[in-house]
Amino acid sequence: MDIATLSKGLDTIWVVLTAAMILLMEGGFALLEAGFVRQKNAVSIIMKVFVDITFGALIFYFIGFGFMHGKDTGGLVGHTGFMLSGDLTHIQLNITNDTFWLFQCAFVIAVISIVSGAVAERIHFKAYILYTVAMTGIIYPLAGHWVWGIGGWLQKIGMIDFAGSAVIHALGGFSALAAAIFIGPRIGKFTSDGKSNIVPPSNLPLASVGAFILWFGWFGFNAGSTLSATNVSIGHIAVTTMLSAAAGGAGCILFTMFRYKKADPPMVINGSLAGLVGITAGCSFVSDGAAIFIGLLCGIIMVLATEFLESKRVDDPVGAFAVHGVSGSIGTLAVGIFAKPELTEGVGKGYYGLVYGGGWSLLGVQALGLVIICIWGYLLTWGSLKLIKLVIPVRVSQDEELIGLDVGIHGVPAYNQDHDFLDLDQLRK
Repeated sequence: MDIATLSKGLDTIWVVLTAAMILLMEGGFALLEAGFVRQKNAVSIIMKVFVDITFGALIFYFIGFGFMHGKDTGGLVGHTGFMLSGDLTHIQLNITNDTFWLFQCAFVIAVISIVSGAVAERIHFKAYILYTVAMTGIIYPLAGHWVWGIGGWLQKIGMIDFAGSAVIHALGGFSALAAAIFIGPRIGKFTSDGKSNIVPPSNLPLASVGAFILWFGWFGFNAGSTLSATNVSIGHIAVTTMLSAAAGGAGCILFTMFRYKKADPPMVINGSLAGLVGITAGCSFVSDGAAIFIGLLCGIIMVLATEFLESKRVDDPVGAFAVHGVSGSIGTLAVGIFAKPELTEGVGKGYYGLVYGGGWSLLGVQALGLVIICIWGYLLTWGSLKLIKLVIPVRVSQDEELIGLDVGIHGVPAYNQDHDFLDLDQLRK
């Protein structure tokens, strides 16, 4: 076996394994969100995750991948690669297009899962299916093409987003914000005088396990984005990922102890996730020290962002906007500040951060790209839900919401506490 064949085989194994790690993150999303919401809505969370994986994968295969990674001439949208067919010769990687699609498919499933948590406990299941089609078929693929597609216009002007702080997390976070505002708060979440009522999580140990699974999968998310098993930056990427997550959680512990006099468990869970989100754009390009600072900053600001959203009467049950939208924005801008010259040599001439004498150009490009992506996600989500509402209700009925979506929509509770056996004939009547 020659070296080229061996290298291609190793890269294929690496990308498939890291894609599987990212897909496992759906289990993390399921446990995290099910733990954060009330018991009567746990099944609805699981069902939405299955929509993400099933409909998301299929729609991305039929149209999303072509829009995102197909050949184009204007930098806006691809027009080849639908169902992995047509001209894809411009994708010159050491892996097959099938392998590349699998990895990208794992990413698109993660994006829609961000929005899922923000509309938990009140979105209609059919409406969620239609929105998943819009996100995985159009909203994310077009934004992804601008930054990651060959010839994408934001890529051409020099935007850097290694594994998706902007393309995945800021986009998903601002889409989640639009969806949460559009659909409105849960019944009883806010009083008439604007006070926010606490909705206790149903199972914090379950949520914490979900967070640990997400943390594990994030090593595939970031390190896997090298798309090469022989890339020597894999170790550094894994270290910055770990340090930023740790700093986000530790910072959140200390900040909530100072602010609330007690370490707040849901906030601490989200603090570590915020650190992971924040480092995703620059994990390959920043130093260990910068990674710690980014994670610390994301963990603290996430708390403040959560409080701000509550003060504005926006109901986001799992903190999707604060974790993904805000931290993704911080991480995207951080590249323009902390990117080291020796770590960005392969990206382009002069592409390094402000603190290393790189000037304002990279930070300006990062800011421009971030604003465009956030506005795109927000407006397209709002527009999509507006169109869906013309066809079917976007929100469940009041009775369904009070009973719980598990029984009201799916006809089954998450936990059977009253019966050892059920009469199928009675259930079918």
